[in-house]
Amino acid sequence: MEQQIKDLRLRAGEEIRSSATLKELDDVRVKFLGKKGELTGLLRGMSQLTPEERPIVGKLVNEAREEIEQLITQKNSELKAAELQAKLASERIDVTLPGRRVHDGHLHPLTLTLNRVKKIFVSMGYSVEEGPEVETDYYNFEALNLPKDHPARDMQDSFYITEEILLRTQTSPVQARTMERHKDNEPIRMIAPGRVYRRDDYDASHSPMFTQVEGLVIDKGISFADLKGTLEDFSKKIFGERTKIRLRPSFFPFTEPSAEVDVSCVMCHGAGCKVCQGTGWLEILGAGMVHPDVLKMSGYDPDEVSGFAFGMGIERIAMLTYGLDDMRLLYDNDVRFLKQF
Repeated sequence: MEQQIKDLRLRAGEEIRSSATLKELDDVRVKFLGKKGELTGLLRGMSQLTPEERPIVGKLVNEAREEIEQLITQKNSELKAAELQAKLASERIDVTLPGRRVHDGHLHPLTLTLNRVKKIFVSMGYSVEEGPEVETDYYNFEALNLPKDHPARDMQDSFYITEEILLRTQTSPVQARTMERHKDNEPIRMIAPGRVYRRDDYDASHSPMFTQVEGLVIDKGISFADLKGTLEDFSKKIFGERTKIRLRPSFFPFTEPSAEVDVSCVMCHGAGCKVCQGTGWLEILGAGMVHPDVLKMSGYDPDEVSGFAFGMGIERIAMLTYGLDDMRLLYDNDVRFLKQF
């Protein structure tokens, strides 16, 4: 028995020293010290020894256990230290290398343009109102004097979810909702910015999704002169003091009278160029006096108050501001284009 213990100590020491990983070391521990290990087997065999031999063998077994445990603890520390050094070496960072520059992003040109437009109208005392992009047929059309059989709906053929739910084709529903919230002919001065959707081709001048800003003013004594003055002031602030505006008669179901609004060409200032096709003018928005029926449907008395409304596409403003000839540049997410702004 004594010779067995001696041989076991030698073998355990050799296997512990030759262990290259923590997993191998743990396997050695289990082999010699586990419940079914060799040292445990020797303890079970002590029942066959004489009473005189048991204390001697028991002492040798305990000494062997302590020695093996000490060797395992020492080897464990060595392996952990080596593992840490290997990890540090593999993850070492050369601090003498030049750092990687983090490039700051910036706002999209559409966002920049929209913020400019909002800032101009807020400075005039307008509030900024928002509404849902998924809209009901009533607010998108009927509340704006566009019943289901009105031919003007064909110009805004849109994305329907059901027969009564669609993606809004304009931000005008926000105007109708805002008017409903006000009572007793309460004055309104607001703009409604946001995304709108129409089934248009995706080409240089059209997109099935675009950004629109519509405005609405309602109060006593509002006239067409107020509309013209507001749009003239806005045009000068967005395009420059040399800008002039021109109003051409048009038709919109929710305004009467209605007008298409042109500005003097931002490139040639009215002299005529390829951008304005030699006319000296560029169309930027539609406007008009709020139709009496629209006022009535939203709870306003057209005999007591009047108002004007207008709507513009932010993409159009951005293209004129930055001299772009293709709307798709604003949606292609090409970093080479966007970083110019």
